[in-house]
Amino acid sequence: MFKVIQRSVGPASLSLLTFKVYASPKKDSPHKASVKVNELSLYSVPEGQSKYVEETRTPLEESISHLRRYCEPYTSWCQEVYSQTKPRMQSLVQWGLGSYEYLQNAPPGFFPRLGVIGFAGIVGLLLARGSKIKKLVYPPGFMGLAASLYYPQQAIVFVQVSGEKLYDWGLRGYIVVEDLWKENFQKPGNVKNSPGNK
Repeated sequence: MFKVIQRSVGPASLSLLTFKVYASPKKDSPHKASVKVNELSLYSVPEGQSKYVEETRTPLEESISHLRRYCEPYTSWCQEVYSQTKPRMQSLVQWGLGSYEYLQNAPPGFFPRLGVIGFAGIVGLLLARGSKIKKLVYPPGFMGLAASLYYPQQAIVFVQVSGEKLYDWGLRGYIVVEDLWKENFQKPGNVKNSPGNK
C-alpha cells in the first residue's frame, strides 16, 4: 500500500512545482524582425463602422414585459410580507421544537393531567350549547379551572398578569369613552342637546 501511495504522490507533486524556461535562438537560424502588436490578426480592427441597432421586440417579449410591470407591486408586497413574517415563523418553529422536546421528555404525570384539562374543555363545550358567548367562555374557563388545580403557582401568576392587563384595557376604554362624551355631548353650543330645541 505504501508503494502505491508513493508512486501516485510523486508525479502529482511534480505538477505543483513552478519553474522558468528561457528560450534562446538557434545559432544557425536567420534573425527575424519582431512583429508589432497591431500587426497580429488577433488585434486587427475591422474595417468599416459598426452601429448598434436595437432589435424590435416580439409580441411574446412585449407581453412578458407588460406582465412583469403589472405584477411588480404584488411581488414587492409579497417580499415585504415575507421579510416581516420570516422571524415570526422562525420563532414559531423554535417554539414547536421546544415543545416537541418537552413532550418527548415529559415529567411523570404530565399526560394524565393534560387529559383531565382537555376533558374539562370538552365538558365546558357540551354545557355551552345554545349560546355563542357561552361557547367562548365555558371551555376556556373549565380548562383554566382544571389547570389551576394542577398548577396553582402558575395560575396565580397568570391571574395577576391577566388582571393587570384587563385593568389597563378597561382604563383605556374609559378614557376613550370619556373623551367621546366630552366632544359630543358637553359642548356649550351643541344644538342637539339644547333645551330650547325640542
